Amino acid sequence: MLNRSLPADQDSLESIITQVYDQFKKGLFDNAEKLLEKGIKIDFEDPDIISGLKCARFWIERSVRINSYESDPLALSEYLYKEWKVFKKFITRLNHPFERGIYAIKVWIFQISLSGYLNSFRADTFSDDELLLRIGRCYKGIGNYDKAREYLENASRKRRDDAEILAELADVYAFLNETRIAKAFFREAFYVNPQKVDIDFLESGLITRLIERITEIGYSESLLKEWVPVYGVLWSVFNVKRELKPLEFGKLKQSIFSIENRIKESESEEEIKTLVPRLLNRYFWLIDHYIITKDSREKIEEVLRKIHAADESVYEHYIN
Repeated sequence: MLNRSLPADQDSLESIITQVYDQFKKGLFDNAEKLLEKGIKIDFEDPDIISGLKCARFWIERSVRINSYESDPLALSEYLYKEWKVFKKFITRLNHPFERGIYAIKVWIFQISLSGYLNSFRADTFSDDELLLRIGRCYKGIGNYDKAREYLENASRKRRDDAEILAELADVYAFLNETRIAKAFFREAFYVNPQKVDIDFLESGLITRLIERITEIGYSESLLKEWVPVYGVLWSVFNVKRELKPLEFGKLKQSIFSIENRIKESESEEEIKTLVPRLLNRYFWLIDHYIITKDSREKIEEVLRKIHAADESVYEHYIN
């Protein structure tokens, strides 16, 4: 699967790198490695060549496993789908991003995965909503955002108020330049359950730039997810607000009361670190609701005092 004949030799570095992109897109990493080794002889310091060689060898190391799934398309889809997250962590360690090459690899991964998932659409291996989510992600991965939206919207109808699916829909809307809808869906997803959002599959600049800025602060991944909606508001990324329905408003108030009590009673510093940003996000939602419904200023001031007590720096940023 990974080893076929190379195209005719061409000597320029630019030509070699172009051929490497083509081999990556086909999943022919042995061929890509040979081309890149030729490139090293031309310029052993070229950043594309160095990063490309590391990427090729990453997948060559997995070639035996990949080839073992040739007779089982669904198993191959699952393996590549999950390995994409491993690869994304791997490429963060590259000194040079090699974006075109990584994009070519991504297209290969999601094309193969999509084929296996579509062939198994009627199988009992997954519940329909999970398979719809996977297919939607694969279409997004190859750049077919209209198809991705179609499948993700179907998944959302089956699994309502699901943070993972809402975040994926938001990502697709961002790629479709439906920025207002994307912001609303992202905010909703991180309100419903930040820990359920799989940030490794999110790709639009709208959310990845926000995540990168928060990552620089130094949070662990689990804490980072809790702070995404807080900084999203503070940095005016999550700036699309909506009025809560009466039932939603009641649940929000109950959730705030519950988290406040958990913070008071908790003896775990780690738990408190998780609960504080979750509480702050709910305070933001409560203030937005009061403003939209033109409720009393006193109620807003009361929530602002609670924000100040929970995190003074967030309060200062929020009011300025």
